[in-house]
Amino acid sequence: MNAPKALRDRQAIQAMPVVAMGLVVMLLGVLLWLLHRNEVEEEKRVLIQDILWVEQNLYFHLSSGVERLGQLADLAGRGGVASPEFVLQSRALISADPEVERVLVRDAEGTILQSLPPVEADGGGVGDPQWHSTLALARSSGRPAYSPPFTIEGKGARFEAQVPFFRNGHFAGTVAGVFSLDAMLAHHVPWWFAQAYRLEILDGNGTLLAAKSQLSPSEPGASYTLRFEPPGHGLELVAISYHSDPQLLRNVLAAAIFILSLLSVSSLWALRRHVRRRLAAEQALRTEHAFRKAMEDSLTVGMRARDLEGRITYVNPAFCRMVGWTAEELVGTVPPMLYWLPEDLENTYEIHRAVLRGEAPAEGFELVFRRKNGERFNALVYEAPLIESDGRHTGWMASVLDVTERKRSEELSRQHQEKLQHTARLITMGEMASTLAHELNQPLSAIASYATGCLNRLSAGDTRAEELVPPITKLGAQAQRAGQIIRRIHDFVRKSEPMVVPCFLDEIIEGAVGFLEPDARKRGIRIDLDVEGAKPRVEADHILIEQVILNLVRNAIEAMGHTPRPQRMLSIALESEDGQARVRIADRGTGIAPETAANLFSPFFTTKEAGMGMGLNICRSIVEAHRCHLWFEPNPEGGSVFFFTLPEMTG
Repeated sequence: MNAPKALRDRQAIQAMPVVAMGLVVMLLGVLLWLLHRNEVEEEKRVLIQDILWVEQNLYFHLSSGVERLGQLADLAGRGGVASPEFVLQSRALISADPEVERVLVRDAEGTILQSLPPVEADGGGVGDPQWHSTLALARSSGRPAYSPPFTIEGKGARFEAQVPFFRNGHFAGTVAGVFSLDAMLAHHVPWWFAQAYRLEILDGNGTLLAAKSQLSPSEPGASYTLRFEPPGHGLELVAISYHSDPQLLRNVLAAAIFILSLLSVSSLWALRRHVRRRLAAEQALRTEHAFRKAMEDSLTVGMRARDLEGRITYVNPAFCRMVGWTAEELVGTVPPMLYWLPEDLENTYEIHRAVLRGEAPAEGFELVFRRKNGERFNALVYEAPLIESDGRHTGWMASVLDVTERKRSEELSRQHQEKLQHTARLITMGEMASTLAHELNQPLSAIASYATGCLNRLSAGDTRAEELVPPITKLGAQAQRAGQIIRRIHDFVRKSEPMVVPCFLDEIIEGAVGFLEPDARKRGIRIDLDVEGAKPRVEADHILIEQVILNLVRNAIEAMGHTPRPQRMLSIALESEDGQARVRIADRGTGIAPETAANLFSPFFTTKEAGMGMGLNICRSIVEAHRCHLWFEPNPEGGSVFFFTLPEMTG
């Protein structure tokens, strides 16, 4: 199962309780709605039954009253309206039927012949103001006729029921009963109906004519309208149920269930969020564990944890690879450890006890361990206390480095250094020999020249002894100089300090130029010596500085070997500036190529066919031994210019 599908399945499982609870809440709502609808329908059905019963009851009493009016009409037709029996029956009717307020007898023209109770003095308000229409209807039909409702000020709505009576087959008038709607409702609507409903009688325009209750329901419930016939004329009976809450307990229970359902949904949602956070935390923990595991696997440093008794509680893969035992074989073991050297147990035990006492060296310590295959290796161990999150010291954590290769490299490096030192001595000896060969070339050549000249003069036979004194003196001086050169070069190569003494640099330059001037003249080179203006006094080894000048001047003379004779000019100048005496030697030779410049002062590097490549290297070493600097620059007029400086003496 791939990760996205597993994630979708897990989300679906997590969403199922919420969905189920949502469905329960929805079904509960539907159930309550169905119950409410049944209640409404039941209430309406009961309402219809009740109002039908009331309508039948009213109809029964009204029909009974009209029937008794019919009996009075028979009496009026037979005995007259003033007969005692008529009066007695009329009063009995009014007494038995409270809704019959008055009994009126009209003749065929509508004149009131009898009124029970009697008509008051003003005669107003005794009956239907539109009695003639009802009388005409009763006369034409020969049956009881009902008048439209009419209202008497201060007494409410009423209607008449006129019953015709005949004498000798001719219409003689009507016996009318004045019915009060309020009295009808008051006496013929039972109390239990009035407690449950408000009963109203409305006319065809919706005007309220009478009501069983004088109070209007604040929150009317179901209602039902029924035609009120007789008397008809658009009258309607309207029953309005009072708003009641007979299912209060059920509603409370439903509300409680709803609240509990909502609480359950919210709890499930909170639980889901908690589970999501927990899963996220677990995922983060797994990621962190994988990251740490990758770090541990990638480490080349062995990690080992021990408790306070020295028992191994953890080793990382690098440590296992280092010693050759697995983590299962190492964890739980106590000293002596499997990787300790049997022949070094006492020393290792002592270090182990020092670590447990917290006396391990902060800079680490070295031990020799053995691998599972018996191979020995050098280990550098750093120990640190293992502190839990609550600050409790629970053991020691060690990092172990296999330093076998490093120690082997150090040993090889030591051996290599010894070889280098041996080689350096050989090179020094070679350098000294080369330098001596190079520097002694001049005095030995001079000695040979003087000796040859003396022999030539002696061979000629005409030489006086005093004529040979100067060349032999110079020969001796050159031999003495050669000896000084040998001693100085020997001291210099042995890195001895130069024998510096105060001297004038212009005199050293003039001596060196005088030595090479014959050679320069032979090559057609003019020497421009400018040392008259400066008389710097420096502390230097006279012989070595003279050798530097001789080398640089000789190189300049040789550099102009291919320069046209008119341009062969060697310029030597001495300047003094800022406490430094600077010697400038400029030639008009071919110059120094850029690819040559980088190695110009390197040992054994030369551009001459017979050169040894030591001259400039020795010159720079001598100048730097005097804590000065030697360098070169291109000559703007062609060739090269070499400079070196020496600090002037103060005072």
